Amino acid sequence: MATEKKRVHSGVSRLDLILGGLFIGDNVVWHDDAGSLAPVFSLNFLLACQLQKKPIIYVSFDRSPKNLLDKLGHLAEYPDLTILDCFTHGKGNSSAVFLKFYEGLEADLPCRILKVDDPRNPQEFMDRLYAVHSGFEGDVRFIFESITGMTELWGSEDRFLHFYSHSCPRLYDLNTIAYWVLEKNAHSHRFRAQINQIAQVAIELTIKRGTTSLMILKAENRNPEEFHKPHVYWTKDLTVTFEDESRVPGRIDLGLRLKEFRLRRGLSQTELAKLVGVTPSTISQVESNLIYPSLPALFKMGEVLAVDLTSFFEERQEGQERLVFTAQDAVEVKLPDMPGGAVFAKLLSPVDFEVKAKPYLLEINPKETLPGHFFFHKGEEMGFVLSGRLQVKVGKAVYNLKTGDVIYLKSEVPGQWRNPGPNVARLLWIKVK
Repeated sequence: MATEKKRVHSGVSRLDLILGGLFIGDNVVWHDDAGSLAPVFSLNFLLACQLQKKPIIYVSFDRSPKNLLDKLGHLAEYPDLTILDCFTHGKGNSSAVFLKFYEGLEADLPCRILKVDDPRNPQEFMDRLYAVHSGFEGDVRFIFESITGMTELWGSEDRFLHFYSHSCPRLYDLNTIAYWVLEKNAHSHRFRAQINQIAQVAIELTIKRGTTSLMILKAENRNPEEFHKPHVYWTKDLTVTFEDESRVPGRIDLGLRLKEFRLRRGLSQTELAKLVGVTPSTISQVESNLIYPSLPALFKMGEVLAVDLTSFFEERQEGQERLVFTAQDAVEVKLPDMPGGAVFAKLLSPVDFEVKAKPYLLEINPKETLPGHFFFHKGEEMGFVLSGRLQVKVGKAVYNLKTGDVIYLKSEVPGQWRNPGPNVARLLWIKVK
């Protein structure tokens, strides 16, 4: 039986929502239209890996170590970061200017920098890469800064494809996540198509008349709802903001509101369409603001999602004026990644109530094991065991929880929950923005 892959954060919360998150085993190819759009996503991924305390191997073909350290800034101050320097003896032509960097300086660095003696030889590079990887335990993360730089150094796209076609399956089996960045316009259509065919995820970044956008070209084991849709975004330092995250006073964004309420209930577009009595295409077009639903369909959407009809149109106000909610305000939510019948979840506040902390009641049936965390959430979380016993696996550690215990997660993502007892385990869970 195939093991279920664990889902982790990319470091950009809106990308996680659009993509459906990253899975252990993913090779993610970034098609960069301008050659300068992908770094902010790579750096956020690097930061997420550090918060998750995962080893990172950063492969650099186009930047000298000094240049790369300047680019990484404080992100280089991570002891489990290894930079594989393929520049100094590659495009740097073993120049004394670049070799001088290694004259005692590396001893003062918190991260590790290793030279590859002959990066022009794909086999030697591959041997060094996997030798470095073998020194780590658990899932390791990779960033290959430039497919374009590798191809230029190796002399042809075919030499890179030979390496890539062997490396991607190997990295997948090694339970890693790898980011691969290429300059889209520097390569042939055939090359890009072959790259996409092998990768698990392919994302295109484009810029037109000063507007940047992101598009999912391929994402295995995800819902195709968001494929081939441009998502406009902009960046400032490491912050990535998507257009549909912004709020324009007075503007009615029915589609975005519908999507948010649907996701809070844990429903796919197809599931919501079935409950409302319309086609999945209709839900997709409404969420994209291409069409407006009929009034009967809108009423039915509000009923299914357990929200007041005015919530689709009114400006959202955090905390609103209600102070007390009854049991009738609670609504069942689906946990899409959990096995059927193993866990039951309720959102204890209304779906359309805007607060920074969302309370849930979770009930895990006896002897059930959940192959991951309840929620796909980037912020802080806290749980209080109301009754029963639970075991939670975080990294390699296993924690035993009993009635009255509290668990607090800052950036950690549990890999497994288990109810070892004979009774239902009940958990009050708080998600914090």
